[in-house]
Amino acid sequence: MNELTKNAQSPLAKRFRGFMPVVVDVETAGFNAKTDALLEIACIPILMNDDGKLVQGEALNAHIEPFVGANLEPSALEFTGIKVDSPLRKAIAQDEKVAIRKIFKALKELKKQHGCRQCILVGHNAHFDLAFLNAVIARTNSKNHSPFHAFSVLDTASLSALAYGQTVLAKTCLLAGIEFDNSHAHSALYDTQKTAELFCKIFNELPMLTTKSD
Repeated sequence: MNELTKNAQSPLAKRFRGFMPVVVDVETAGFNAKTDALLEIACIPILMNDDGKLVQGEALNAHIEPFVGANLEPSALEFTGIKVDSPLRKAIAQDEKVAIRKIFKALKELKKQHGCRQCILVGHNAHFDLAFLNAVIARTNSKNHSPFHAFSVLDTASLSALAYGQTVLAKTCLLAGIEFDNSHAHSALYDTQKTAELFCKIFNELPMLTTKSD
């Protein structure tokens, strides 16, 4: 069976026009993707079960060493609570090129398994996450390694406005009946897990966004 035939028969690929949604959250040392450090990244692929429901795949995440010359904005670090010089963090932080290519390799293998041609970034205010992702791709010369579409996204802030009349992640989760612990917020992994849970709930449960059977 060739790749095109596989894609045509994949329910996940069919649902998102050949894309595999991947929820991404980044924690950074500021708002400028070109100058400010990427400090954490987490990715959760969205898959489809045998009942046609969207489910979370296995999380991929990393703590990232600031790139050489990166700006570390004190107010941003205070907001996230990330202590860049913490010995515990230094022990697990990875070079951004090593970390991002490892994540990309895993996602490429997964999208191929599920018959998808490309990943599409899902995020809460997704273009912020995409800007930092594209910046690290450029810094590490990883364009050919990236499985992501360069500019298309699915934004849960917009979906939340449609579904719940709210755009703040924590407030939307509560409206959706999803537990949200603010003490864990601004951890890339936690925020990604909650965004993925919200994304799946919206697509699985809201009639306006579910596909009708033939």
